[in-house]
Amino acid sequence: MTPEVTFVGTATTVLRIGGFTLLTDPNFLHRGQRAYLGRGLWSKRGTDPALTIAELPPLDAVILSHLHGDHFDRVARRELDQALPILTTPQAERKLRRWGFGAAQGLPTWRAYEQHRGDETLRVTALPGQHGPGLLDRALPDVMGSLIDLERGGQRRFRLYVTGDTLRRPQLAEIPARFPDIDAMLIHLGGTRIAGILLTMDARQGADVVELIRPRLTVPIHYDDYPVFRSPLRHFVEEARRRGFAGQVRTVLRGETVPLVP
Repeated sequence: MTPEVTFVGTATTVLRIGGFTLLTDPNFLHRGQRAYLGRGLWSKRGTDPALTIAELPPLDAVILSHLHGDHFDRVARRELDQALPILTTPQAERKLRRWGFGAAQGLPTWRAYEQHRGDETLRVTALPGQHGPGLLDRALPDVMGSLIDLERGGQRRFRLYVTGDTLRRPQLAEIPARFPDIDAMLIHLGGTRIAGILLTMDARQGADVVELIRPRLTVPIHYDDYPVFRSPLRHFVEEARRRGFAGQVRTVLRGETVPLVP
């Protein structure tokens, strides 16, 4: 089966990789509902998710880049199966377990989690990320990227990088050094700004990270669901065209399923 992604909205996707099905960053609030961003900050969603939790396929795990209300909301807290493994940061694990999600697993950077089915192995490795600039990052939730490897018969068949809500930072350079040959990347964009401060990659930073990671395919997500997202998708597409890698970018609409191979 060809690896594929269904885009639900924000950073929420359903990934089908080999015999495994994963959910990323579950945000199921509807248009007009507000997501809590911490420190007394809220943002009102401007779109509807393409699926409800009841409409999701059976899941093997959830990958949660960080614990913000536009990545794990009150709907997810209420309706997700609490027995599902949730792979996230150690900081988020502690809170999720207090909420009853007993299978949450906090992964320090470079630590991996594995599931096995027949001759297939799915491995999720926590990667570095930084949500805010300088000292401001300490006031924000810890964030991680994720590397998802599928092995079959002991041979790697597919490798996906999900950036999480990171900015372009020097520590990202270690990712391609440790994990070359990345087949596809789900990149969190949007250019989130609060009080004028950039908190997620805008078009220029996103293009820089594509040139750093050099995946065979890049699929942008997390770009227009909330008013704090200030860098629309078209800015990234234009930047990719200007830099000459537009042919390796595949855009996906909410509700659409696309393959994760070029």
